[in-house]
Amino acid sequence: MQEFLQYVFSGVTNGAVYAVIALGFSMLYRATGLINFAQGELVMLGALCLISLWQGLGLSLVLSIVLSVGIVSGVGIALERLAMRQVRKPHPIVLVIITVGASIFFRGIAMILWGKDARSAGPFSSNVPLEIAGATLLPQSLWVLAIMLGIVAALHLFYRKTLTGKAMEACAINKKAAWLLGVPSDRMVLLAFALSAGMGAVGGVLIAPITMSSYDMGTLLGLKGFCAAMLGGLGSSWGSVLGGLLLGILEALGVGFFSSALKDAIAFMLLLFILYVRPTGILGARAVHRF
Repeated sequence: MQEFLQYVFSGVTNGAVYAVIALGFSMLYRATGLINFAQGELVMLGALCLISLWQGLGLSLVLSIVLSVGIVSGVGIALERLAMRQVRKPHPIVLVIITVGASIFFRGIAMILWGKDARSAGPFSSNVPLEIAGATLLPQSLWVLAIMLGIVAALHLFYRKTLTGKAMEACAINKKAAWLLGVPSDRMVLLAFALSAGMGAVGGVLIAPITMSSYDMGTLLGLKGFCAAMLGGLGSSWGSVLGGLLLGILEALGVGFFSSALKDAIAFMLLLFILYVRPTGILGARAVHRF
């Protein structure tokens, strides 16, 4: 039981990070219907920016986090303004290919700026572990869970209580109709890219103290975040949380009780399973067919 609980603690920590990354995918999809395959590289940029500002320049933790999120959000804005908006015929396949190219570009820039060596950041607070039923839980894990839950609550209020959140959803449903009603659709798309990129930066900030960060870490994190979003239901905030936590826990149990070689394969096996059983995800809305 103690060993099982330890694996669950580890899985919940990793799953919370996956959930934050999945929220970035879901937020952009919810507003634009687009999947950004450069999301993993935005996570990587968030982690490396935090390490450089906090450990390198000696800035305070809070200021380093704010600046890291702001910088990566600016990268998301630049991606939308300089690449996505310039496409004359914005077919979804074309836009997805642009995001794949952007991920390769961001990875190359990161390699030039930070080099190939892996870097790490210290914990946000005291690193004295907490003992629960014989298993240990690091304070950093509590930080990760608290920030993840805070983000989900803020997004829920944003979409339900603010005109901007409702305008973003209106643009996702029908961009032309929203524009006819006076909603500035281009601004909503730009805001969606900024918020989604900022969400990726938060994921990088959370993962920097947990594991080593390098220029090539984003690809696998992005794919796992996408798997978590699909598993819970793409476009659903709570679905992203459920998918991320479920993926993290199953990964940890698979590594602990079977083999570490299964760690990365579990995400894709889950994705194939959920696409076969319920393509819309666990909390995704079922498609409505009219006859």
